[in-house]
Amino acid sequence: MISRRQFIISAGTLAFMGLSRSTFGKVPFLDVSEHLSAYGPLVTDPNKLLDLPAGFSYQVISKLGDKMDDGFTVPDKADGMGCIALDDERVALVRNHELKPTDLAKADVSLQTHKTSFAYDITAQGVALPGGTSHIIYNLKTGKKEQEYLSLTGTIRNCAGGITPWGSWLTCEETVLTKADGFNKDHGYIFEIPANAKGLVNPEPLKAMGRFNHEAAAVDPTTGIVYLTEDKGDSLFYRFIPNEYGKLSKGGKLQAMMIKAQPQFDTRNWVTGVMPLQHNMAVEWVDLAQPESPKDDLRIRGHKQGAALFARGEGIHWGEKELYFCCTNGGQKQLGQVMKYQPSAFEGTDKEHLAPGHVQLFVESTDKSLFNFGDNLTVAPNGHLIVCEDQYTDVVDNHLRGVTPSGDVYNFARLTAQTELAGACFSADGNTLFVNVYSPTKTLAITGPWQSFKG
Repeated sequence: MISRRQFIISAGTLAFMGLSRSTFGKVPFLDVSEHLSAYGPLVTDPNKLLDLPAGFSYQVISKLGDKMDDGFTVPDKADGMGCIALDDERVALVRNHELKPTDLAKADVSLQTHKTSFAYDITAQGVALPGGTSHIIYNLKTGKKEQEYLSLTGTIRNCAGGITPWGSWLTCEETVLTKADGFNKDHGYIFEIPANAKGLVNPEPLKAMGRFNHEAAAVDPTTGIVYLTEDKGDSLFYRFIPNEYGKLSKGGKLQAMMIKAQPQFDTRNWVTGVMPLQHNMAVEWVDLAQPESPKDDLRIRGHKQGAALFARGEGIHWGEKELYFCCTNGGQKQLGQVMKYQPSAFEGTDKEHLAPGHVQLFVESTDKSLFNFGDNLTVAPNGHLIVCEDQYTDVVDNHLRGVTPSGDVYNFARLTAQTELAGACFSADGNTLFVNVYSPTKTLAITGPWQSFKG
C-alpha cells in the first residue's frame, strides 16, 4: 500500500522560453498515491542505471575515461550543463566538471599532466587545476556524438551555470579559495564559454559579476540582466545589470534582492513559515560594492543592507517572463523549495519602483519521499517542471521529479546509481532531454513520448 504523501505547491505559471505556456492550479495538499506514474509506471532498467516510463529510453553518449578528440579523457563529476543549438541538426552540450585541486591525485593521467597556456590557474608543478568545462557536439538527426573536447580548464568546482541568448554558457565556480590558500589566482568567478568554441578558450573571469560560492545563472533575453544563485545556507539572490547587452566582460552593476518594506527577510522558513505560499512579495534591489569581495562577505554585507536570505540557492531556469530557482534545503522540513521571480516591466531602470518585480514561494516540500533536495531544474516540452534531486545521505534515492501544469507531482525517472542526476536540459526542438550522472561521469540522451502525459 502506498502511503499518503503531502506536497505543498503554490499557484503560478510555467512559461519557459521555446516551450509551452501552462498554468498551475492551486493544489496546497496533494495525495500523490494516484499520480506517481504520470507517464505510466517506471520500468526497471536492466542495466541498473536509470528507470524510465515505458516508451522512453536513454543512450549513454559520454562517460568517464572516454578518449576525447583533443587527446584527453572525459573528466569526472559532471554537474551543470547547457544545450545550445549550433545549426538545424547540431547542438553543443557544454558540461561542467565540479573538480577540486585534491581531485588531481585521483584523476586520469591525462589530466595529471595537463599543462597548457590556456589554463586559468595551475599547480606548483605547472599542471592545470582540474575544474572546467567540456564540449559535446551532438547531432540530433543521427542521434550521434560527433566531437568531444575540453573547453575550459584551470578552475575549481564548476558547479552549474546557465545559457545566454547570444549563444554561450556561463560556468560558475562554487568556491572562494584565494592566493592566500596557496593558489596563483583568486577563485569564485563566472567564466563565459562560447558554444562554438573549438577547444580550450582563453579564460577571463567576469569579476564584476561577483566573487562568491556561485551556483547557477539565468539571463533575461530582453534586458540581458543575469540572475545568480549562491550555494550557502545564508545565501542571497543576485542580479547583474550589464553595461552593454551581451557584453558581460564590459562590466556592470551587481545587486541583491530585498523584500520591499521587509528588510532582512528570511525566506528559508526554517523556524516558522514566515514566507507564505501562493503570495507575491514585491522586491527592491540593493547595490553591492566591491563585488570581488576579498573577504567573502558579499552576502553578509548585502544582508546588513536589507537583502533577503535564501536556503542554498541552486538551479535556476529563465522563462518567457519569469524565472524559477531551487533552494535546496529550504522549508520547515528543510527538504527544498522552488522560488518564482517575475521581473518588473521596468527591470533594472530608474522606473522600476513604479511596478516592482515580485518573488513567490512556489514549492515547499514536506515529505522527502516526494521531493528531497531539488538542485538543477528545467522544463519538458509539455510545460512540466523537471527537477534533479541531490540528496545528502549515505544512501541516496535520487529522482527526476515532475510537476504538471495542474499541480500533480510525479516521478519521471529514478537513478539506481548512488550519485546524483545533474545538468538536465532539453534540445531546442524539445525531443531530447540531456542529463548527467554526476560520478562516475555519464551523459545521457533521453527520448520518448513527451506529449503522452496521463493526467
